[in-house]
Amino acid sequence: MKFIINKREIGENCDPYIIAELSANHNGDIEVAKASIISAKKHGADAVKLQSYTPDTMTIDCNGDDFLIKDGLWKGNNLYALYQEAYTPYEWHEDLFNLAKDLDITCFSTPFDESAVDLLENIDVPAYKIASFEVTDLTLLRSIAATKKPIIMSTGMANLEEIDEAVNTLYENGTSQLAILHCVSGYPTSPEYANLKTIPDLKNRYKCVVGLSDHTLTHSTAITSIALGASIIEKHFIIDPSMGGPDSSFSIMPEQLRELKTLTSEASSAIGKVNYELKGEETNMIKFRRSLYAVKGIKQGEVFTKDNMRRIRPGFGIEPKYYESIIGKTAKCDIEFGTALKWDLIDE
Repeated sequence: MKFIINKREIGENCDPYIIAELSANHNGDIEVAKASIISAKKHGADAVKLQSYTPDTMTIDCNGDDFLIKDGLWKGNNLYALYQEAYTPYEWHEDLFNLAKDLDITCFSTPFDESAVDLLENIDVPAYKIASFEVTDLTLLRSIAATKKPIIMSTGMANLEEIDEAVNTLYENGTSQLAILHCVSGYPTSPEYANLKTIPDLKNRYKCVVGLSDHTLTHSTAITSIALGASIIEKHFIIDPSMGGPDSSFSIMPEQLRELKTLTSEASSAIGKVNYELKGEETNMIKFRRSLYAVKGIKQGEVFTKDNMRRIRPGFGIEPKYYESIIGKTAKCDIEFGTALKWDLIDE
């Protein structure tokens, strides 16, 4: 189940892979986009992700009822106006990818049509992200799969039949490395709708690396997902939410990104392995267990009794569970007061 992007292995026994999703959080300014990539690198992201489309590749400029957004975060826009505000111009891509390469942070993108796949192939994108809303666009999926690059696919909006169909389409058309992100396409998502038990189910069903595309406003959902098997965490990222913009209200800031990196890494290392032996610092705590000690001087041949032997701390002697079986036995040699009883001091 190996999954590798830019020589970075992602999966079990690896640090969580943190993706800073830039999306529309450049507000139409390439310098803000560049500053966001620099900040993502500085604050611990493993990768920064763009979205590759134009308003015209996404929709048409129409005010018909079908094209109007009537509720939710982007209420009042038509689709074309929303994407006009949010898109990352194609002519920026090469500069942004080159900057990421100079900074040694992975940059990849979500293409929304075949022209975007062509653009990304021309700049040698190392991996692709499939957006949750595009899971049912099998023509696009076939185009992405044909690149034979690693693919991360979000599942928000998709039912199980649609996910099955998407996964099969990708594998049948050239994909060999696939990671699937559980996702709830709510902006933002309330934690009670996160349904994180889906993560181990995805892992079991598709035998691939899994993760979480997280639209909640805190870190608790992401941290919990690590314990359930998530190896990738994707969060929308903004350097300054006061700039506003379509995604600003559900994006994390630089210090939150650093905290996310730290906390998910700690959660991952805490999972460890099944272990019932003494762990690390526990070896120094044996002093605070009980064991059997001579509480009086005992002569050779003298019988062990409740009077000359007790179960006390520290725990360097015979375990307390043998207390009753030793009473009535005799000392093999003289034993001084305060001696931890060992089996070689007892005449069997």
